[in-house]
Amino acid sequence: MSYKLVVDSCCDLPEDYKKDPRIQRVPFVLQVEDKHIIDDDTFDQLDFIKRVAESEECPKSACPSPDLFLQAFETEAEDIYVVTISSKLSGCYNSAILAKSMYEEDHPGAKNIHVFDSRSACCGETQIAYRVMELAAEGKNFNEIVEDVENYRDGMNTYFVLDNLETLRKNGRLSGVKALVASTLSIKPVMCGIQGSIAQRGQGIGIKKALMKMADICVAEVKDSKDKTLMITHCNNYERSEVIKNLILSKAEFKKVVIVDASGLSTMYANDGGIVVTC
Repeated sequence: MSYKLVVDSCCDLPEDYKKDPRIQRVPFVLQVEDKHIIDDDTFDQLDFIKRVAESEECPKSACPSPDLFLQAFETEAEDIYVVTISSKLSGCYNSAILAKSMYEEDHPGAKNIHVFDSRSACCGETQIAYRVMELAAEGKNFNEIVEDVENYRDGMNTYFVLDNLETLRKNGRLSGVKALVASTLSIKPVMCGIQGSIAQRGQGIGIKKALMKMADICVAEVKDSKDKTLMITHCNNYERSEVIKNLILSKAEFKKVVIVDASGLSTMYANDGGIVVTC
């Protein structure tokens, strides 16, 4: 094991990757009223969605502590790559950076550690994890991988359409968005990530037209799609992920398509039926 990937639990991994010994997920803690839920393999998505729907309080989350990252750094691997949710959406990146500093102070020169601020979330983190593994399989060294993945991250686009933006809004994650249309009008905003912050790019009347709008924006803005992987996170709605996949593939060709179900933190913010696309 020459390298190790440490990802926070907002990284939506396919089932086979969850079992990969080179990957360790560091969990967030989710809270619905007085119930605390560890975002690990025990997470029950349907139960969580039900709890949120029945609660009058907005769900909350707590990012992993530096100690959890430190524990993940205890490995035989010489190279450690850490991937976190956008630093503008969570304190997770800062927690991982602090852990890196603490580890290097106690073990100078023992490991190569780099923390990637994904400037994204959900399958955006998965994109970065995949890129690291692809380059490692090609025999690239630590510095080559870091440089390549940072550039890859900067060229990656993230879009999402949600049935409900309330959790994002109430937790202050939409502070950079000047105005949002009322959901009672059935107008669904098409959102995007800009340097790790959330912005509104368009809208559609109803979820189907919003997905069509998102597909159009995605295809118009993607560069060199034939060399890229299209990744889609869905929250308890695989059928909707197939709809957006087909809409995009009808207009652009991708090297690969990966569809993943939302993790715990992704479920909390995307809410039931949410769709996230990265490419």
